[in-house]
Amino acid sequence: MSVQANMQAMPDDERNIYLEDIPMDEARARLQAALASCGKGTPLPGERVTLDEALGRVTAEPVWAKISSPHYHAAAMDGYAVRATDTMGATETRPVQLRVPDQAFPVNTGASFGEQYNAVIMIEHTQSITNETGDDLIEIRAPVAPWQHVRMMGEDMVATELVLPANHKLRPHDLGAIAGCGHTNVLVRRRPRVAILPTGSELVPPSETPDPGAVIEYNSIVLGAQIHEAGGEFTRFPALPDNADAIQATILEATANHDLVLVLSGSSAGSRDFTARAVQHTGTLLVHGVAVRPGHPVIMGVVNDVPVIGVPGYPVSAALTGEIFIRPLLYGWLGQAVPRYETITATLTRKLVSPTGDDDFVRVTVGQVGDRTLVTPLARGAGVITSLVRADGLLHVPRFSEGVDIGREVEVLLYRSPEEIAQTVVVVGSHDPMLDLLGQFLAVRFPGYRLASANVGSLGGLVAQKRGEAHLSGTHLLDPETGEYNVLYIKRTLGDKPVRVVTFTHREQGLIVAPGNPLGIESLADLARVRYVNRQRGAGTRVLLDYELEQRGIAPEQVEGYEREEYTHLAVAAAVASGSADCGMGIRNAAMALDLDFIPVVHERYDLVIPAEYVELPMIQHVLALLHDDEFRAAVADQPGYDVTAMGQDVVV
Repeated sequence: MSVQANMQAMPDDERNIYLEDIPMDEARARLQAALASCGKGTPLPGERVTLDEALGRVTAEPVWAKISSPHYHAAAMDGYAVRATDTMGATETRPVQLRVPDQAFPVNTGASFGEQYNAVIMIEHTQSITNETGDDLIEIRAPVAPWQHVRMMGEDMVATELVLPANHKLRPHDLGAIAGCGHTNVLVRRRPRVAILPTGSELVPPSETPDPGAVIEYNSIVLGAQIHEAGGEFTRFPALPDNADAIQATILEATANHDLVLVLSGSSAGSRDFTARAVQHTGTLLVHGVAVRPGHPVIMGVVNDVPVIGVPGYPVSAALTGEIFIRPLLYGWLGQAVPRYETITATLTRKLVSPTGDDDFVRVTVGQVGDRTLVTPLARGAGVITSLVRADGLLHVPRFSEGVDIGREVEVLLYRSPEEIAQTVVVVGSHDPMLDLLGQFLAVRFPGYRLASANVGSLGGLVAQKRGEAHLSGTHLLDPETGEYNVLYIKRTLGDKPVRVVTFTHREQGLIVAPGNPLGIESLADLARVRYVNRQRGAGTRVLLDYELEQRGIAPEQVEGYEREEYTHLAVAAAVASGSADCGMGIRNAAMALDLDFIPVVHERYDLVIPAEYVELPMIQHVLALLHDDEFRAAVADQPGYDVTAMGQDVVV
């Protein structure tokens, strides 16, 4: 069920409280023991398929050669089959002549030849002649050894030889070997069949536009893809309402013809979370609550000798449940080890606090800046699906650890290859949506390169530069005394560190307000009477706001919501669109993106700061080239509130 429903107030006696909160390894062990007791702890039986259907499947029994390959002596070259003894004595000065076809039998590559021959002479090493009596002859100037240029019978495979073992995942060339030794089909493991049961009265399919309170159901898409990737197949049932009887009946139905049943959501401790009770009433409840974050309210049980897993409703929790608990089951049923992620050792750029007692799995970005590999935690919310999209890897903080200090070396499970990491432009600084557009053009214009950005504000970006944690930073910091952007702050923060500063764009900043501006907000002077949503400390927008408030004699304490902080312009716009704030300062583009109104305040310059030591890197040169790319400049200019006249121009620091 939805997060909204779980948060509704309810009497304690209606709640389905966790039975326990057990360690991850113990939860796995309980499930494996239960599967073993009902005969489901071993690989699945086999089914016979044609070779055209077998790619990627797993062998259920050994493949033994039915016939030898080749099953005859075969010519390995175009030329003539000969008896090696007939060629002895041939030299450049004393060539030997052989009669065709009784002493030299013409053959093509792969052809068989009579038992009287035991070697092949390459055609390019012969010369055809005709003698006085009209006989066809070949002349050779070097002898051949017995069985030279001959593929012996069984050279590749001999009948009864083991070609492939059981539990082998079939590759294209494996199929050729199976066919080559006389088989037309192969016995492979049956694909695990998984039933996916979304639950929640608030769920709507992706094809529908959700009303307030409704939620697009996409956890089944993510889990279905994980199942398919692991070699299984799935059936997605229609979303079930929050009805205990319906959920219980559908679980029983699904166990009739599936190896695993996943009940999506309904696994928490709310009065409308029915999965645990359904498993208890129809089978055996093994686990309700595992000490992992995210993914805490996992349910495990067995119904009709079929495992049932209750998957948490938050998307990150659901995906992690798939990684930790579901994939190992599927690979085990296919007789396969769970594929290991490549790992990398990197330095943590931010302090990480983890809940004591839980195994904490943190999505992170990974970048290689200079000679250091750096890892940065992403947003921690269990509902933030984009953190999985942006993640380069996963950091596991073991239970009973309180976290990891900044600067510590950690081991990260990589979602991307080290080569991709090495070709990633690490951008840390102020948020601007056009950086995403820059990343898109970089990926298209220069395949293999990509851009990863962290939104920490303009000052945060310069501090990251000082610590050597970014290839470039976006900044738009106004010096109130001179009206100049960025230069003062760059000098103050970076000192004598040599950098190149390039203008990215000029853009329009202002107040983002509800459509139609129902509160009649005209300027920053009105902030003392409305609910405001602010940017974080160190953001250029926050610096601008503080300057403008001071100019108008408005104290921060007079602005309701001044302490509420968001990290991007789009997050500010979303707060206004949701009605939780009346206005916030941001760029025109963010207001237009959510169909909001915009009150202009200032035009500002947004620069890119690049350490001099990185300017000549190919990926930075690609970024600089895009600033002069006509198509990219036109794409930015088409966005509301942007001026690209100065794009790509150097700023004197």
